[in-house]
Amino acid sequence: LGVNKTSNRGPRPNANQKPTEYAIQLREKQKVKFIYNVMEKQFRKLYEEATRKDGVTGLNLIQYLERRLENVVYRLGFAKTRRQARQVVSHGHVAVNGRRVNIASYRVKAGDVVSIIENSKNIDLIKMAVEESTVPAWLSLDKAAFAGTVLQNPSKDDLDFNLNEALIVEFYSR
Repeated sequence: LGVNKTSNRGPRPNANQKPTEYAIQLREKQKVKFIYNVMEKQFRKLYEEATRKDGVTGLNLIQYLERRLENVVYRLGFAKTRRQARQVVSHGHVAVNGRRVNIASYRVKAGDVVSIIENSKNIDLIKMAVEESTVPAWLSLDKAAFAGTVLQNPSKDDLDFNLNEALIVEFYSR
């Protein structure tokens, strides 16, 4: 049999190639979609809205994602994961400014008070999560009342993971 291997007929012939620019952008977008648990159609709508708004598109997109109710519930520490937060919201345990909201994608704004409704304050899952929580600078939390206030729009520094939002903007502006 031939000793010198020149054929490309392996299981993954391009495995040692450097990822393309497109691949890097796609991976960044998919990472963010996965972290925030957002489907493609919804993510694209958020991106288009962020493009229309004045300011930096990437930063607007981050703010929109961070200000989703499910994410705010997670950041306030009413749930241990974003997926758990989504369930807490959709099961109707959360109120915004005193009104029950069960839409995970509801966007809170500065000044909104996000709280756990009275009947749900004794749920062990929520109690345990609140005790262990640390809150980012753009939110404030009253642990005793199970309520948090949105103080301002989040900035890129408030993220709990690394993100290059410019890659996502480039991905969609192709």
